[in-house]
Amino acid sequence: MVSIASYGRRGLPRLRLLLAWLAPILVLLLSAVSAFGQTGPSHGGEDSLVIPDQLDTLPFFGLPASKLLMLGLIVCAAGVAFGLVVYQQLKNAPVHKSMLEVSELIFETCKTYLVTQAKFLGLLWLFIGTVIALYYGVLKGEPIGVVALILVFSIVGIAGSATVALFGIRVNTFANSRTAFAALRGKPYPVYAIPLKAGMSIGMLLISIELAFMLMILTMVPHDYAGKCFIGFAIGESLGAAALRVAGGIFTKIADIGSDLMKIVFKIKEDDARNPGVIADCVGDNAGDSVGPSADGFETYGVTGVALIVFILLAVSNPVVQVQLLTWIFVMRILMIISSALSYFVNEAISKARYGNADRFNFEAPLTQLVWVTSLVSVVFTFLASYALIPLLGADDSQWWKLSSIITCGTLAGAVIPELIKVFTSTESAHVKEVVTSSREGGASLNILSGLTAGNFSAFWMGMVLLVLMGTAYFISQQGLGDTMTIGKMDVSPVFAFGLVAFGFLGMGPVTLAVDSYGPVTDNAQSVYELSVIETIPNIKEEIKKDFGFDVNFEKAKHMLEENDGAGNTFKATAKPVLIGTAVVGATTMIFAIIVLLTDRLSNPDKIQKLSLLYPPFLLGLIAGGSVIYWFTGASIQAVTTGAYRAVEFIKANIKLDGVEKASISDSKKVVEICTTYAQKGMFNIFLVVFFGTLAFAFLDPFFFIGYLISIALFGLFQALFMANAGGAWDNAKKIVEVELKQKGTELHAATVVGDTVGDPFKDTSSVAMNPIIKFTTLFGLLAVELANDSEHPIPRETTAAVAAVCFLIMLVFVWRSFYAMRIRTTGDPPEQKTPAAAEAKPAE
Repeated sequence: MVSIASYGRRGLPRLRLLLAWLAPILVLLLSAVSAFGQTGPSHGGEDSLVIPDQLDTLPFFGLPASKLLMLGLIVCAAGVAFGLVVYQQLKNAPVHKSMLEVSELIFETCKTYLVTQAKFLGLLWLFIGTVIALYYGVLKGEPIGVVALILVFSIVGIAGSATVALFGIRVNTFANSRTAFAALRGKPYPVYAIPLKAGMSIGMLLISIELAFMLMILTMVPHDYAGKCFIGFAIGESLGAAALRVAGGIFTKIADIGSDLMKIVFKIKEDDARNPGVIADCVGDNAGDSVGPSADGFETYGVTGVALIVFILLAVSNPVVQVQLLTWIFVMRILMIISSALSYFVNEAISKARYGNADRFNFEAPLTQLVWVTSLVSVVFTFLASYALIPLLGADDSQWWKLSSIITCGTLAGAVIPELIKVFTSTESAHVKEVVTSSREGGASLNILSGLTAGNFSAFWMGMVLLVLMGTAYFISQQGLGDTMTIGKMDVSPVFAFGLVAFGFLGMGPVTLAVDSYGPVTDNAQSVYELSVIETIPNIKEEIKKDFGFDVNFEKAKHMLEENDGAGNTFKATAKPVLIGTAVVGATTMIFAIIVLLTDRLSNPDKIQKLSLLYPPFLLGLIAGGSVIYWFTGASIQAVTTGAYRAVEFIKANIKLDGVEKASISDSKKVVEICTTYAQKGMFNIFLVVFFGTLAFAFLDPFFFIGYLISIALFGLFQALFMANAGGAWDNAKKIVEVELKQKGTELHAATVVGDTVGDPFKDTSSVAMNPIIKFTTLFGLLAVELANDSEHPIPRETTAAVAAVCFLIMLVFVWRSFYAMRIRTTGDPPEQKTPAAAEAKPAE
């Protein structure tokens, strides 16, 4: 039997392959750096990211700014405590042993998968750590202790992503079995309340830990090095999120497709316990829909904050104003935790009063209410805190409300965007109902076309919303903010305004993550119910009545769990555009930092003119960025397609439907092994293309690289929005057929299942992974472009061209591998191309 752990032994050749690819590029980079001649401390670029000493002296409410911010660690500790208390409550919640066994099996398998991913992340860090060490240690001439500190914080960023992901898995696997068991009571309120409580615990703990790390860097690390540590921390976060999002997205959709297609092939029910793909599907719900968003959320909040810090230190010349803005930003982030907790408790009091004893209610209603309550509370907190902290910014007494208004554009968007997304993805949506209607006569063909239509329309309207939000922020920024945010003679306040819009998107962070995490729990709860085969246990009704004191209602329980899964699908869909939007808007701020670096702080008109379509390399960079986005879409879907083919091949050969109640654990583990193998392969190829592509384009031409970064942000934004919402429409179209129309096993159901399997990699693999890919490329590019274009120690053009050429060729090798080495092998192809699990599969009888 092939175990997941055995993958680590087979990973040794991959380590050698990694080092083989890394060796020549290290030689080239070292030779390039040696061409600088004498190295020593430089004072451009990232060296300008020095926290002002006034942070330790400027008073706020009678305390120095640094002391005030250190009090935020108490709030962070309270947020972590909230998460741990809920963890304990869920652990101790009532659950039948049949359901508990299933959820614990899911957790143990998920944990093994995450440990495997963590080991692989360590290998990927070798690439990033090498570039960081070269940049700071050789180019910048920093002492070895400083370089080590920066590397440590990059590891902390990765470890933070992995830690919150593990916590998310544990909480969600507690909640899934408890939700399934609570449904047996026949009342819908606990079926809603348990997943939301689990989601809030993840959101509160995640934001609190991330903020605590950033507060410690700001207040405890020497000011000269804090800016560098922020960059290292953010790069580590981005690497962790990108890898876990990509691998998790591939894993979950291989499992989901492999499991779903069995419903058509064998005419079996949803989550049939005899299907060995169902356990893998449940693991995938956590690996993709819990691990991925947790790591992504951890990175999103960190990188957006770092982008604003970089802007403030680059664009604001007055150190007092720098400290005012830094303190304001961090206090707002602290209040984010308080406002989200307050809103959650208020909303739960209202929801319990309205729905606590109800026999039926729309599961989306209290979730929507929570989002709006949190948004409005956050807006109030924003204005009150701004007035208290920065009544005078510089010499202007109007800046506080202007900055608050800009943040409010993003905060309100956090509530408005979900309403817009529900128009295209909710079970109540006309677009989703049209997908069902078109499937009646047109089958899977028209189902797919209708879903594509919904996705395209959603991208248009989302683009219009972002246009209005950012346009409003720009207009407000022109009302005097430029007096304090000028580089040379150029007003750069609009860039800060765009960053604040992204910051406002995240203004109700724990709640955004809570409603996103709601979906994996509801999806798993339905699966746990079926996998437990609780209905077939002898005398189960009497046993539950004796042990837990209530009468069981199996039919209503199944209906509520399926209906709640539809609400979970909807709110998973609503959280994605918020994270995707912050990636693009936040990347804008970071790209600005690179432009400031390359144009000598916007003082070199010859270089500024190169930021134009009239400069051919800039235009070519725009084309390259679009190309890479479409490669990434194809590569990630290719990994899902091939992995799903192998999973279906194995399941069809080994599924047993007669005389058994459950699939064997060994068969289920083999399906998990297939998913893990292809998730690792896909992530390996994708990461190396992104890594070497970033180096190649940064060394080729800096203004080509700027065009490239702008392009991947814009192409990625609309590709991600289109794919995420088309997938959401297909998913809930299937849910309407299953729950409202109760037509499982029909031709209509088969058509919607096909549409859902097309939408699976759209919404949960390619689209969501663009967010961390965009931010990782931008952050890593910040170092790479300066490594290639340091004005104080210029590298000969021949050397940069050689580095660019070698990196580009390596990139193309992995582009080739991402398809040709991943494609589905047919009869006659070398058997070693198949996964070990698939190779062991016996022919179907």
